[in-house]
Amino acid sequence: MSDALISPAVGGTLWAATAGLTAAAARGVERSGDDSRIPLMGVLGSFVFAAQMVNFAIPGTGSSGHLAGGLLLAILLGPHAAFLVMASVLAVQALFFADGGLLALGCNAFNLGVLSSYVAYPLVWRPIAGPSPGRGRLVVASVAAGIVGLELGALGVVLETTASGISSLPFASFAGAMLSIHLAIGLVEGLATAGVVLVLWRARPELAGGPGRANGSGLRTVVVAVAVAAAVIGGALSLVASDRPDGLEWTVARIAGVESPAAPEGGLHAALARLQGRTAVLPDYDLPRGDAAAGRKGGSAATSLSGLLGAAVVLALALAIGSGLRALRRRNGGS
Repeated sequence: MSDALISPAVGGTLWAATAGLTAAAARGVERSGDDSRIPLMGVLGSFVFAAQMVNFAIPGTGSSGHLAGGLLLAILLGPHAAFLVMASVLAVQALFFADGGLLALGCNAFNLGVLSSYVAYPLVWRPIAGPSPGRGRLVVASVAAGIVGLELGALGVVLETTASGISSLPFASFAGAMLSIHLAIGLVEGLATAGVVLVLWRARPELAGGPGRANGSGLRTVVVAVAVAAAVIGGALSLVASDRPDGLEWTVARIAGVESPAAPEGGLHAALARLQGRTAVLPDYDLPRGDAAAGRKGGSAATSLSGLLGAAVVLALALAIGSGLRALRRRNGGS
């Protein structure tokens, strides 16, 4: 979401809520004592960042979607670590690439992180997959939870926008269009999640809830493979991303006639826009003052650079979070 859809009151409320959830998630990871997944936090964060750059066309709609990744993270890392990694991805996108607003960052973290990690994963994926999931259960669970997570996130966007009251988007038509387009995106999300989980499940069944603990040379192989995949996706596949508007942009364009409504020109919106302008080293995944046609969706060397740089920054940030929580636990007397 951009800041143009969000009021300071709604944005501030979701910032406070996600800040509290971030603290709780950090405490959960600290208490888990499972340091073996810290490398996975880094490489999976890189993978999700890169995957979000690759928009795929939704046939018959003129719209596109991309992997959100929250469910994938929750399956492979657990909900607490997944939320911290997703928050890292969204923060890097907003600060370094001006992708998503700073005021809306709390909303985005809630819609993409909280709903997948703490609702779709435990209430949909986990019961369907069961304690010892097989291939069929993994696929069904991933598709069902992928759709639920994306539909809830889309509804969150509608409710937050409506509560903000600064756009002219009517609730009924906005909700109908958002839920319908994200049903298709959620189906692809679920299938893609199932595909990735199945590949990793064959190598390390414990990563998807099977028996055992994630450690040893097999886990190192998985970490390296995911890191390579993130580099390939961010540096190469991002060049062939669809140039169609994503689900939210497409919906807003259909209803309001513009893909990106203008944010209020003064107050907190303007202050945060100036701040974001200073922090974004590659705004819209392009070089500063670059040709707009060579941006994220047109394909360019700047796109590859953005994919590789963003994946590297997310990797470093997620590793730093995991390592910091491990050091805190040890300082406090944990194992």
